[in-house]
Amino acid sequence: MEIANSLKILKEAAKQAINDAVLLGDLETLRVRYLGKKGEVTAQLKQIGSLSHEERRSFGQQVNTVKVEIQQLLDSRHNVLEAVAVQAQLENERIDITQPGRQRSSGALHPVSRTLERMQTIFDQIGFDVATGPEIEDDYHNFEALNIPADHPARAMHDTFYVDDHTVLRTHTSPVQIRYMHNNEPPIRVIAPGRVYRCDSDVTHTPMFHQLEGLAIDTNVTFADLKGVLIYFLREFFEKDLGVRFRPSYFPFTEPSAEVDIACVFCEGNGCRICKQTGWLEVLGCGMVHPEVFRHGGIDERKFTGYAFGLGVERLTMLRYGVNDLRLFFENDLAFLRQF
Repeated sequence: MEIANSLKILKEAAKQAINDAVLLGDLETLRVRYLGKKGEVTAQLKQIGSLSHEERRSFGQQVNTVKVEIQQLLDSRHNVLEAVAVQAQLENERIDITQPGRQRSSGALHPVSRTLERMQTIFDQIGFDVATGPEIEDDYHNFEALNIPADHPARAMHDTFYVDDHTVLRTHTSPVQIRYMHNNEPPIRVIAPGRVYRCDSDVTHTPMFHQLEGLAIDTNVTFADLKGVLIYFLREFFEKDLGVRFRPSYFPFTEPSAEVDIACVFCEGNGCRICKQTGWLEVLGCGMVHPEVFRHGGIDERKFTGYAFGLGVERLTMLRYGVNDLRLFFENDLAFLRQF
């Protein structure tokens, strides 16, 4: 009789403790306290040894019944506390759908990045691969290998940032062409887009800007091939059948060399303030690869010929989008950038 009373008292105490629990963690503590391997209900089974054979079966059934009832109480209270927790979370995190929404603006590509992607896509369509190289360049690759020795007057054309006596921030992406020639055999068709650096800053120049160089080497490559590629590129880029002309010029790494003009995209060649009433805008330089450059690149100039060209990405971006100040691209003015 005393054993039955102790079980009843134990069950009532467990019931009261479970009903008083306010946290899910408290229920786990109570489960271990009453139903664990060393719990109070399990401890009741130690009394079986003092009972007669007939009483043992009855007592075991009573203990199991209490165990099941306590587990049911735990489960029931767990459901209640879990519902309370969910409701509290909903109250704290709920959204008032009657409030006006907040507009989330999505970003877009910078106009220079957009132009670079467009250029690469056009050249990819006609079989050019993309090559890259270091922006901190040695004097040999930036100047010497491109037929610009230390005493060459063309060095005055490059307002160079020197890291030390033999290292510079590259002034053009042409060094990539030398590195590519060292590691690849002709035929070669490659463009080299990237950042370049010069000590210059005004409405049409910045200390850092982007260039895209092109190089093609094979047997029987001619100036006519160069003209065909550049005319195709310019008309695809501006999406119009604009006029293109080539003027003789000089670059130390090409011979013969030419400057390329396009009919002014603002006045369509009629003459305006932008083109200084000439009807033409200069957009890039080009020419046939100089034999001295082939020699530095490890290419046999008696067997192969090639052409190279270089253009300023920001300049073409300005022409395509009608921007008249290069510095606008780097001032991070959101009102300006949102136009693109």
